[in-house]
Amino acid sequence: MTTSNLLVRPHSSAAGYTEVTPSSAGWDYLHFAARRMNAGETWEFDTADHEYALVLLGGVCSVRSSHGNWGNIGRRRDVFHGMPYTLYLPRKTSLTITAESEELDLAYGWCPTDEDHPASLITPEQVTVEIRGGGNATRQINNMLPPGFDSHRLVVVEVYTPSGNWSSYPPHKHDQHIVDNAGQILEADLEEVYFYKLDRPEGYALQRVYNVDGTLDELVMAQNDDLVMVPEGYHPVVSAHGFTTYYLNFLTGSAQSLANSDDPAYAWVKDTWVEQDPRLPVVSMEMEKD
Repeated sequence: MTTSNLLVRPHSSAAGYTEVTPSSAGWDYLHFAARRMNAGETWEFDTADHEYALVLLGGVCSVRSSHGNWGNIGRRRDVFHGMPYTLYLPRKTSLTITAESEELDLAYGWCPTDEDHPASLITPEQVTVEIRGGGNATRQINNMLPPGFDSHRLVVVEVYTPSGNWSSYPPHKHDQHIVDNAGQILEADLEEVYFYKLDRPEGYALQRVYNVDGTLDELVMAQNDDLVMVPEGYHPVVSAHGFTTYYLNFLTGSAQSLANSDDPAYAWVKDTWVEQDPRLPVVSMEMEKD
């Protein structure tokens, strides 16, 4: 397994410890970054001609903006101890974020837009949870900005894959815009990032990214705070035995959709699923009440 151009390692000494841009990724729309802040630290910026989504990975913050103010956003100490808060901000928004907890871990993605949508805070109670797949391909999906959310292009979900389980499986792709005769989207052309967290620092996941004609076929080992870019092709994941894998997906592209196509060589495995993994959900509203 060689070093992949799709893998972005964190810069541990930087406040903004990871970043992907259309220029660095070689695609058209999607930006992504993550940063850590200490208590009392502030960060000011303007969304300009982009829509943004900010996900609280851990910690608490307040936000003052030209489109509203929100205090004490967030409550989980990390992604393995609670449900997410997500803040959507439209273009032309000036804002200041203040870290209210000892440490704030914040991920955010953005893309260009020529549309105006309302600012919105998505609380844990508003997040829809899916337990998807079966057997050792069972995983949990938390939908924060799902298709149909009041935004232009952005889609945001987070996924939990228990020890030894497969995720994004059977392998699927979304690299063509395909519409049927009725106008229904069968597959969207989407740019996507997988931003990883592991429940133990020595943990890892493996992700394969490959396309139909074989011009792309890479196997990537992703560790804590690593990011994998998916510009095209199928992209399954497996969580190393003994570790729970989390990844945050930001997607944008030809439509605000998750329409995709399974690899026909592996689609048959769906028919073998009888039961779902009882270890899921990994996080829930119920655990926050304990």
